[in-house]
Amino acid sequence: MNHPEIIKLQKFLQQKFGNRNIDVRPRNKQNDSVEVYLGEEFLGLIYVDDEDGDRSYNFQMAILDVDLDEIQ
Repeated sequence: MNHPEIIKLQKFLQQKFGNRNIDVRPRNKQNDSVEVYLGEEFLGLIYVDDEDGDRSYNFQMAILDVDLDEIQ
């Protein structure tokens, strides 16, 4: 993904979730995905999918069971 595409993804997520602290960052040596952060907390990855001539993005976020223990 190129820089303008990363910025568009970041702005989309910031608007969609109403949070300007969402940051989309390129990955080292990976061109097909970017990292998503909330402040300095890693949230997940966005993968680009170019199959069938339609470009789409898949956001993958893992939630650990220990993270759920903090929720009341």
